[in-house]
Amino acid sequence: MTVPSFAPAAPWSGNWLQVSARHRIWVEQAGNPAGKPVVLLHGGPGGGSSEALRALHDPARYRIITFDQRGCGRSTPFADLTDNTTWDLVADMEVLRAHLCIDRWQVVGGSWGSTLALAYAVTHPERVSELILRGIFLGTQDEVQWFYQSGASMIWPEEFARFIAPIPAAERGDLVAAYHRRLFGADPADQSRCAQSWSRWEGAALSLRPDPARVAEFEAPESATALARIECHYFQNGCFFDHDGWLLGQTDALRDIPGRIIHGRYDMVTPLRSAYLLAQAWPEAHLTIVPDAGHAGAEPGIAAAMTSATQDFAGLPP
Repeated sequence: MTVPSFAPAAPWSGNWLQVSARHRIWVEQAGNPAGKPVVLLHGGPGGGSSEALRALHDPARYRIITFDQRGCGRSTPFADLTDNTTWDLVADMEVLRAHLCIDRWQVVGGSWGSTLALAYAVTHPERVSELILRGIFLGTQDEVQWFYQSGASMIWPEEFARFIAPIPAAERGDLVAAYHRRLFGADPADQSRCAQSWSRWEGAALSLRPDPARVAEFEAPESATALARIECHYFQNGCFFDHDGWLLGQTDALRDIPGRIIHGRYDMVTPLRSAYLLAQAWPEAHLTIVPDAGHAGAEPGIAAAMTSATQDFAGLPP
């Protein structure tokens, strides 16, 4: 079967939405204003939206909604961590849905976006028409340890050596904590250096094949600041879940939601085990393992599987 691809639809609406006394989020809409509503959740946390997110949905059939989560992209205040938790973001999605007068919407997320999508869906299942998730991250300590301590380090040793370089040897037993001290320390130069190092590591390991352009994009100072600070803030706080493994224990709430789970076999950022465990706990969802892909949503096999899912769901009522 040939899976169509779509040019990213140009936004027909872009505005800030005030979601709290402190925070406003940047929201864009594209595609068909009368189409099936879908909200696209970017990764990170702290990554920000991009037009590439819109390339997986048929703009003739979907009303495509993107927003920059608190503290990143064009949302303000930039890189701000006050009142910036998973549950603040879930609440923002409800504010946005009500503001747009949408009863139910398809929720799509990759990487951290899959975490947020699941947190939203188990909290507001009646508002979700379908879930499409890729690069599953369940917000557990095992996953954080794999990528930021020991695991991916054995596959990308040369890049991991660059990641740990700013941290003294005596502090390398807990790299997330060591980075947290520096990203939120008093030395602006140290903050910037560590933000770029943290973000470069993620960009380097993202796809099956190295992509130097992506690495350069990730370590650009401004984007690195939001990504590193917000990610480290969330991971240091267990993604603000009640306990480690909490999210996987909530899957009974997903039983009536049609779902697709898509994951690259060679994902070094969020290993396949997370997607497998989610599929075991949520057997109503269909798991697609892409045999020649890593973590990046732009990899051909991942993009094809995601587009196939959006096409399959396009004809369902909102």
